[in-house]
Amino acid sequence: MKAPTLSSLFGRREVAPPPDIAAAALRSDRFRLERENEWRRLEEIVSRMESGRLRKLSDEDVLALPALYRTAASSLSIARETTLDAATLAYLEGLVQRAWFQVYGPRTSFVGWLRGFLGGEWSASVRAMGPDVLIALAAMIAGTIVGWLLVSSDSQWYHALVPPGMAGDRSPGASPEALRATLFGEQQGTTGLSAFAAYLFSNNAQVSILAFALGFAFGVPSILLLIHNMALLGAMLWLYHDAGLTLDLIAWLSVHGTTELFAILLAGGAGIHIGRAMAFPGNRSIMTAAAESGRRAAQVMTGVVLMLIVAAFLEGFARQLINETPGRLIVGSFMLVLWLTYFYAFGRRTKDSGD
Repeated sequence: MKAPTLSSLFGRREVAPPPDIAAAALRSDRFRLERENEWRRLEEIVSRMESGRLRKLSDEDVLALPALYRTAASSLSIARETTLDAATLAYLEGLVQRAWFQVYGPRTSFVGWLRGFLGGEWSASVRAMGPDVLIALAAMIAGTIVGWLLVSSDSQWYHALVPPGMAGDRSPGASPEALRATLFGEQQGTTGLSAFAAYLFSNNAQVSILAFALGFAFGVPSILLLIHNMALLGAMLWLYHDAGLTLDLIAWLSVHGTTELFAILLAGGAGIHIGRAMAFPGNRSIMTAAAESGRRAAQVMTGVVLMLIVAAFLEGFARQLINETPGRLIVGSFMLVLWLTYFYAFGRRTKDSGD
């Protein structure tokens, strides 16, 4: 094949485009020229807002921003269908995206968001899920009772409910002295107190996430998971009760357990909240009900993560430093009262989220 020469290339460039392409190009240029001034004004306003120079904006610019944004968005829609200028299309897409964040995007800093979240938004969302939290609480209590009754009727149920990695030396037949040693740090090694607490925290964190994630199936899996998880606690309570160490176990668990179990309760309530909204959407569509309840539940789950972090600090420091039952009960009771006060007394003036 013969290679093109310079003359042939120039000759090709001089060939006039077909009439339909020339007409389209002319319309594209006219489209850009007619709207270019508005685009530039919008870009100037957005650039000033992005750089923090809000004081330099005139009242006219502030009032014109929404209209200019809508005009640019409309121009982008038209350009996608008609324009042949790829550069103009890319420019409009970037401008509309930047303007959207200034018109509709969040205007609160992280510190401001955190202040509002902890200042009443989180607690209001928890109160809005009151019936669902009560259902989760009933499931947790029922699970504890079921675990106790199963193990008391047949000790072999203990091994079915309590994983080997969590049980260690805590099993039916262990002497009261051995069980007491597991509560007051007298054991050493991987089967000691720290290993058990770490395993328990890991388990509770996983249960919290799953209890929320499984809520989409009308909340049923969340309820079953709560019952199963608390059956483990019921089995442990039976074991230590049989050795006369019930109060000591409760005190040991309460240091970080009141926070962890409260987190599981809220996570389960969040999952049930989504499931209940989907099962009984009322006048809303299922998708709308799920979206509304999902936003509230996601806010609660953000707080659940914070609670698990607090529980980790309590487990890592307070539990290690306090090695007596009265002190542990004081810490655990204080944390329980703190959470109850925060969720059900603090921030009442904040408008609670409705269903």
